[in-house]
Amino acid sequence: RIHARIADRRRDHLHQLTTRLVRETQTVAIEDLSVRNMLRNRRLARVISDAAWSELRSMLEYKAQWYGRKVIPVNRWLPTSKTCSGCGWINTTLALNERSWTCPGCGAEHDRDINAAKNILAAGLAER
Repeated sequence: RIHARIADRRRDHLHQLTTRLVRETQTVAIEDLSVRNMLRNRRLARVISDAAWSELRSMLEYKAQWYGRKVIPVNRWLPTSKTCSGCGWINTTLALNERSWTCPGCGAEHDRDINAAKNILAAGLAER
């Protein structure tokens, strides 16, 4: 019973989140990740499963169809967190444990996740 209650709460949260995203935006750009392959990593498997990335994507896609919106998957091989969203310089030495970095090209300070989100949005809008 406890497991079912937790699963229901997670599913409800995903429904609320995806409905809000689809209603408030015309286009949603997402990174086309291979979740199945990522679940093979023993350290990350539980966290990825708990986040329900596959379910989030499927909910986004069918709700986007309902509301007449677009979900644009962006190529997973783009170096979105390594590319400066300001000038386009690619930081080839960026390690996975580095959460922020400074672009030598333009001097901008980047948070890894926010920079990747900006690059995913730009790539998604370019594919549109």
